[in-house]
This record gives sequence, C-alpha cells and structure tokens, in this order.
Amino acid sequence: MRREVLRLAVPAFLALVAEPLFLLADSAIVGFLGTTSLAGLGVASAVLLTAVNIFVFLAYGTTAVVARRLGAGDQAGALSAGVDGLWLSLVLGFLAAVGVALWAHPLVEVFGATPGATTEAVTYLRVSTLGIPPMLVVLAATGVLRGLQDTRTPLVAAVVGFTANAALSLLLVHGVGLGIAGAAWGTVIAQSGMAIALVLVVLGGARGLGASLRFHAAGVLRAALGGVPLLVRTLSLRAVLLLTTWVAAGLGVAELAAHQVAMTVWSALAFALDALAIAAQALTGRSLGAGDVAGTRAVTWMMVRWGVWFGLALGALIVALHRVLPYGFTTDAEVRAALAAALLVVAVGQPVSGVAFVLDGVLIGAGDARWLAVAQTLFLLAYLPMVLGVWSSGVVGVAGLVWLWVAFTGFMAVRAAGLLWRARGDAWLVTGAGR
Repeated sequence: MRREVLRLAVPAFLALVAEPLFLLADSAIVGFLGTTSLAGLGVASAVLLTAVNIFVFLAYGTTAVVARRLGAGDQAGALSAGVDGLWLSLVLGFLAAVGVALWAHPLVEVFGATPGATTEAVTYLRVSTLGIPPMLVVLAATGVLRGLQDTRTPLVAAVVGFTANAALSLLLVHGVGLGIAGAAWGTVIAQSGMAIALVLVVLGGARGLGASLRFHAAGVLRAALGGVPLLVRTLSLRAVLLLTTWVAAGLGVAELAAHQVAMTVWSALAFALDALAIAAQALTGRSLGAGDVAGTRAVTWMMVRWGVWFGLALGALIVALHRVLPYGFTTDAEVRAALAAALLVVAVGQPVSGVAFVLDGVLIGAGDARWLAVAQTLFLLAYLPMVLGVWSSGVVGVAGLVWLWVAFTGFMAVRAAGLLWRARGDAWLVTGAGR
C-alpha cells in the first residue's frame, strides 16, 4: 500500500509544488515593480483564485466519481463521467469569466486597499478573466486523470505550463514593459496551453473505450448537482481566506504586501501537503468502489501519520529560511520584517495543516461531500470570533499581521479536529460504484 500511495503522491506532489513555485515567481517578478504592485497582485489573486477555486469540485468530485467506477470495474463509465465534467467546466468557466470581468472593480474595492493598489489589481484581474475557462478545464481534466490513478500526466502539464508562465511573465512584465498586466497575460497563455494538452489526453482515452464525447445535458446536470455540496464546502473555505485578506488590508500597505507573500508561501506548503490528499482521494474512491473498507482505514491512518511528519519537516524548513525568503520578494525593509515574522507562525501550523489536508482528501474521495459542506460552514463560524477579534483590537503593523496569522492557524486546528472526529466514525465508509 505504501508503494501505491507513493506512486500517486510523488507525481502529485511535484505537480502541486510546481504551481505555487511559479506563483511565487510571479510574486517576485511583480514585487520588483514596487510595493503597490505587489499589494495589488495580492488583492487580485484573492479574487481570481476565489473565482477559480470555488469550482475545485471539478477536480475533487470528478476524481472521486471516476475512481469509484474504476474500482467497480466500469472504466468506460468512468471516462463518460469525466467527459461530462469537462463540458461542465466549459459552461462554468464562461459564466465565471463574464461575471468577474463585469464586476472587477467592485470586487477589488471590497478589500479597501489604497487607490494605487486597487488600480493595479483591476488591471491584473481584467486580463486574467480570459484564463478562467481554461483554468477550470485544467481542473476537470486533472480530476479525470487522478481518478484513473494517473498523476504523472498532470505533472508533465504542470511543469511545462508553469515554466512557460514564469518565462512569459518575466518577458512581458520587465522585457516588453507591460507591467502587472504582463503577468496576467503570461498566466492566460500558459493555462490555455495546459487545458488543450490535458483535454487531448482525456479525449484520446475516452475514444479508445468507446465513451461518448457529446454534450449530454443529463450527465452534465448530474455532475453539477453532485458538485453542489463541495461547492458549499469550498465557498466556506474561500470565505475564510478572503476574510483574512480583508483584515490584512486594514493593517497597512506594507503588511498587506507581506501578507500576500506569506499567503503565497502558505499556499505553496498547502499544495505540497495536498499531494497526500490527492492520493487519498484516488485510493479511497477506488478501494470503496471495490468494497475494501479495511484497506481504506489502513491507508487513511498511514497517510495521516505521513501528513504530520511532512508538516513538521516543512515547518522546520520555513523556520530556517524565514529571514532569507523575504529578500526574494521585495526590496522594502518594512515588508521584509513583517513577512519574516508572519512566516514563523506559518511554520508552526504546518503539522496541523498536514492532518487537515489528508483527512479532507479522504472524505472527498469517499464522497462524503454533504458532511464536508456542513462541517466547513461550522469551521467558518468558529473562525469569525478569532479573526474579528484581530480586526477589532486596533493592533496594526507587524504585531497585527502576526496575530492575524495566529488566528488563521487556530482555524486550521479547529478544522483538523473536526475532520479527525469524522474519520474515526463509520458513516463515511460507503461502498460501491456510486454513493
């Protein structure tokens, strides 16, 4: 079983690490335009990632459905479900892109950033909306391949795509002189290339098994309805991240810029830990589809232990580098000091995050989406007094940023505790091709 986990988790880890590494590269590239541009990128990224990540069920839900059908021996049915997910991603991508383009300025103004940062954020966001449909297609296609127990193909696409993204951003921002808009165009072009490549792989497999490639309204509707609980779960999680950024915007422009980089570093670490969650989704779905409850439990607790140790290792790495990393993102001494302090709190929370991410992946793979939707909403409600306590305290500057990250780490601890409680029970262990 360990070999099976590693076979899925290692390529998933490398693919997930590739994305935040190049997001970090984007932050560094934009950071040298100035603190205002970096703060603007922070706000725009929060809006853009929300517009994309609320539809993460296109990957997570598709992985669980495809893996269950694969475990039950229905490979053609697995790919048919995957094609329905691709069609759904195109529909949702178009609608999301139109909405963000029309409401870019009001969405950015919600964060209350400085006028200069707001202008930069709107510029970045309006260009980036063109990349929303391909981003959602990438999510759906990646989910299909993960459900088929293939994490290597998404790895290749991620490495090529994000390398192109970083190169294009550097060229367009500083070489051509497009400023922050250049970073947005680099993302749009790279994501479009990734979407085309992954779709071709999925469609090739579907044709080989005789699965239909046509738009089936019933199948797309079924995929959409099945994704609603995961959408609620994701909206609650995004609300936590947006609320955290909103509070950070009131701490000062330097603190907002530092928070942007700290959140990007946290996201990079989260992606690394999420490799185990992806393996958990694929293996849990397949083993429950095959009726193997004992095997599901065994791999779950093994991956939880791995998540703790992996989190400890990542935390130690950040502690060692917390004064070095800021130099890679900004020349502003005030931003560097705030970022170094925030990174220490980020490091402390990594073992807890490891538990939360692994168990979230297990329950998604099991199709326990309804419970996750309710639980994540309750976790959000538990976070409100913590984060609003920071906001109402009047503490600003570096101290305010540190307390904000302490509150966010408290949210992750509450989330991990709730997921542990659920995993110890039996209600999520439903077997068969469909839940």
